[in-house]
Amino acid sequence: MSGEVDRFQHGAALATLLGDWSTGDGPLYRKLADAIAAAADDGSLVPGERLPAERELARVLAVSRSTVVAAYEELRGRGVVDRRQGSGTKVNDRRRPRHSDGRVRGGRGTAIMQRLIDGPGRLISLGYAADAGVPEVAEALREVADHDITDLLHDAGYHPRGLPALREVVARHYTNRGLPTSPDQVLVTTGAHQALVLLAEVYLRGASSVAVEVPSWAPCLDIFRQHGVRLVPVGLDAEGIDVRALAEVLTRTRPALLYVMPTFHNPTGRLMSATRRRQVAELAARHEVAVVEDNAYVGHSLTVDEEALPAPLAAYAPESGEVLTVDSLKGLWAGLRVGWVRGPAGIIERCARRKAMADLGSPLIEQAVAARLVPRLAELSRARGVVQRRRLAELERLLRQRLPEWTWTPPDGGSSLWVRLPGGHSADVYAQLALRHGVEVIPGSTMDPTGGHDDHFRIPFVRPPEELEELVCRLASAWTELVRHGPHEDLPLRPVV
Repeated sequence: MSGEVDRFQHGAALATLLGDWSTGDGPLYRKLADAIAAAADDGSLVPGERLPAERELARVLAVSRSTVVAAYEELRGRGVVDRRQGSGTKVNDRRRPRHSDGRVRGGRGTAIMQRLIDGPGRLISLGYAADAGVPEVAEALREVADHDITDLLHDAGYHPRGLPALREVVARHYTNRGLPTSPDQVLVTTGAHQALVLLAEVYLRGASSVAVEVPSWAPCLDIFRQHGVRLVPVGLDAEGIDVRALAEVLTRTRPALLYVMPTFHNPTGRLMSATRRRQVAELAARHEVAVVEDNAYVGHSLTVDEEALPAPLAAYAPESGEVLTVDSLKGLWAGLRVGWVRGPAGIIERCARRKAMADLGSPLIEQAVAARLVPRLAELSRARGVVQRRRLAELERLLRQRLPEWTWTPPDGGSSLWVRLPGGHSADVYAQLALRHGVEVIPGSTMDPTGGHDDHFRIPFVRPPEELEELVCRLASAWTELVRHGPHEDLPLRPVV
């Protein structure tokens, strides 16, 4: 228990757990008390768990200390917490959680998953960067209905490894990009997320650590955290993951996996150079560390034609190297939920067994649609890139106009800007104010546990111009409140005697 009771000594971790606690009606102190009580009821806060100090939580939530004091006193009155001089505020030892309400809680990325479940509501959520599907998805679906559906219906419908036609076109796609691949090296999954889950199950049993880029996308990191491994951070430079730092980490820790996003890294949008890919692949092979390259954003180029991109990192690996390449059709439509992992046939077979246990195989009609789209990826990505560049330019224009103090490096690809707040301002604090102005911000602390990007956050630009304008308007209002007025003062009414 001693390892758990101080999980929330830093207020940012509790703020992430509480989600959009400040929305709705009523005074802030009562809404804060309600949110903490709900977390205790569903077991997210365990008996004996120490809550953050009043000043620390007030700082992160962008409220006055008196608001937190009033919330803690409200909780004490309800019997949710105990408060003692010198020992702080703890969840009541005698309180037992009710049955879970089923909400997604746990790691720093799970709040993003909960937002997908809840839907955006009145908020503009920056928790996901998914665009509407391209028209060619509908065209491919009609072709499947006209030409493929009869054969599909004569099939038993169970293909844990994936529809053979899709595995064949994916193998051909990689071969054409300089990575010779056969269909038995491809496993079709329900999106790239499932591919990462399966790989974690194969590699992390009994493992102690995984080397990861920082920053990185929090829901992906949570997949590894669920296996109880330690995440060993490695920073980035202009070409991708820092190879000198990586060499030191691989020598010192011998992780079970190295997880990288070489093609349009999330959240920075950086493209790893071909030279860097070779260095990483050779270094990992020398240390006998398997590499997972997550290329889920490969169809989101903003600077170069897709056909001019470097080959997947696996293409640069020596014969002794072990590289798993994860990809999906997110660039065409996230709702298609088709992804895959390419790797050594033996590893793919082990993943396929786990895939069969999970769902017996992904839906075949969606895979048949994907089989018609994969050969057109370069063409479709070029068309999508024209739209994305226009939206990025509009977002940058609006930010320079309304928030000229903010800075960023234009991305090579992807669907977001990685923005830095000036003056060392905390993105955790800003995120709390942004919530009250109708925007859900995912702060940099969620993506970098080292604290190196606490002043950053991600702004997706995959929105129509009118939505981008409203988004920046709300962000600017929240920023004005932060720099001019600081935390919100919210005191309960008390009788004067």
